[in-house]
Amino acid sequence: MAVSVIQFPGSNRDQDMLDAMAHTTGKAPHDVWHADTALPTDTQAIVLPGGFSYGDYLRCGAIAARAPIMADVIKAAERGMPVLGVCNGFQILIEAGLLPGALMRNASLRFVCKSVDLRVESTRSAFMSGFTKGDVWSCPVAHGDGNYVCTPDMLKNLQDDDCIAVTYAGGSNPNGSVADIAGITNKAGNVLGMMPHPENIALPHQPSQTGAKLFEGLLNLAA
Repeated sequence: MAVSVIQFPGSNRDQDMLDAMAHTTGKAPHDVWHADTALPTDTQAIVLPGGFSYGDYLRCGAIAARAPIMADVIKAAERGMPVLGVCNGFQILIEAGLLPGALMRNASLRFVCKSVDLRVESTRSAFMSGFTKGDVWSCPVAHGDGNYVCTPDMLKNLQDDDCIAVTYAGGSNPNGSVADIAGITNKAGNVLGMMPHPENIALPHQPSQTGAKLFEGLLNLAA
């Protein structure tokens, strides 16, 4: 399984994601630079890691969404290739038009770094195939702009199409996101964006390995 992890200037979770992908696939993933114009030809899945791409100037993810490599990422997503965006990666996916809505400043106007409880709302996408609807699990977050907002019509579409993958559970919403949304998929189910960091709960030396289920789902989707 060949996974390409996209690195932007200001990415700071790329090594975490590279480690998680190597552990999951048993093979070193491709470390792809933002200025490249094409993905490696054997790419079967794409991951956009967290961080502060381009210093979060303009809007978080806005400049990265227009990086040269993103044209090929968008084409791959439209062909059905699985694409995962975590934290800043989620912001980039939204700015690139691959997911609806927007991610705004946290309601507290403060950067939040802690573990939160997540609830699995949908297993429609193979990304979530390792979970059961209603599962609650702990996952770290670290962001200042994770407040997911959308229009009422967008929210209804997400709900009707079963595209809300995970929500913040038990009053643990750290940012004010509408409907406690922590992660969503596109209608096709091959693009997932989420603010929490599953790569930090996927390896044997980490507090848990629950996040590995999501990465195994990524591989199932790519198979």
